[in-house]
Amino acid sequence: MKALVAGATGETGRRIVQELVNRQIEVKALVRNLETGKEVLPPEAELVVGDVLKLDSLTAAITDCTVLLCATGARPSLDPTGPYQVDYQGTKNLVDVATAKGIEHFVLVSSLCVSRFFHPLNLFWLVLYWKKQAETYLQNSGLTYTIVRPGGLKNENTPDEIVMSSADTLFEGSIPRQKVAQICVDSLSNPDSLNKILEIVTKRATVASSRNN
Repeated sequence: MKALVAGATGETGRRIVQELVNRQIEVKALVRNLETGKEVLPPEAELVVGDVLKLDSLTAAITDCTVLLCATGARPSLDPTGPYQVDYQGTKNLVDVATAKGIEHFVLVSSLCVSRFFHPLNLFWLVLYWKKQAETYLQNSGLTYTIVRPGGLKNENTPDEIVMSSADTLFEGSIPRQKVAQICVDSLSNPDSLNKILEIVTKRATVASSRNN
């Protein structure tokens, strides 16, 4: 197995790269800036310069890979086309290249509540809407996929328990990015995650207590 990670220098993407390295899975990290990649990614990762909006760069990057993990996302900006370009068109390009290459498994990091058009996050240039369109495109591609929909993302890891559910059943909650990375990499070897949508948040671990009567 050799993995290509798109969005590798993002907060979630870099954790996915590290998780792959920790499990001794060969990983190629797609980066737009080589120097940034060297600063934030482990030295064991192979860095390749590319852009999800440039098909030629994706074709070259995916050449020797067998699985693909996508953790891209539009950065907050005043550009109303950002979510369309990155969350939809960029993912669509990755799906097209993965289909042409015959990638064995495509893991997409999406978001809770993508099916709720009137969610407040869609005020930010329809970011959830375009994530949902990307999900649909992947589902219709014929690729084997896993779509991971995390709740609100937190940089700090916690010992909280992961709650996992099926599509459109969780609508609130948060989760550390490290746990999202773990679920993404787990899905590569878990048959139960194939062609599934996994909604994930965390809850505080329950501590058993007792008292003397």
